[in-house]
Amino acid sequence: MRGNQLPRTVCVSFSGIDGAGKSTQIDALRSATEQAGMRVLQIRFWDDVAQLTGLRETSGHKLFKGDKGIGSPERPINRRDKNVRTWPMACVRLFLYTIDALAARRAFRRALRSAADLVIFDRYVFDELANLDLGNPFMRWYSKAIMFLVPRPDVAYILDADPVQARARKPEYPLEFIHVNRQSYLDLSRVLGGMTIIPPMPLEDVKREVLGLALNKLAIAIPPVELSTAEGTIEGAAS
Repeated sequence: MRGNQLPRTVCVSFSGIDGAGKSTQIDALRSATEQAGMRVLQIRFWDDVAQLTGLRETSGHKLFKGDKGIGSPERPINRRDKNVRTWPMACVRLFLYTIDALAARRAFRRALRSAADLVIFDRYVFDELANLDLGNPFMRWYSKAIMFLVPRPDVAYILDADPVQARARKPEYPLEFIHVNRQSYLDLSRVLGGMTIIPPMPLEDVKREVLGLALNKLAIAIPPVELSTAEGTIEGAAS
């Protein structure tokens, strides 16, 4: 039996441009729900779902001369993968994203069979679809078709962010591309519908929004919990 005897597993996903603060919000949500006795399963899309990841990174490094790894303010890097926009690369993406979608469906179904009360996806297929040119009618059709293969999370967060601030936190791609990528996420939410955009706000306000929506889906009353932040503590509770 689950910790709080929930009738079903609730799934949420976090998407958004690099540096939008997804890891911070995932950690806060996980901490709050685990403190309340929930069983939480976290699935990292790039590590646990995406296919052929080694080949992808090697290709980006060798073919396009991009850097490997994760950028930081102390060590900026210049990646060359999702920001390469050519038709041959678009065809490769369609193939990779299709096999990733099939893997995501399997991972989602396994998660629903787990003992978890809450499943958190650290990125989801939305983060791949946002790499497509959604101004193209075929790419919009493809994005909708993929969602017939992949289950939708109960809450699909898009953490919106100012591109300049996001790049300062995670310097990996040119600022011009980050602006384009941010708009792609917003366009994707309109194409697919049913996504929850959290606008750029102070960290504490974002945490309140994320926690409140998740707790409503969990349909439980969690007593106020203190979420530690660098600036102090804030209270989060089900609304």
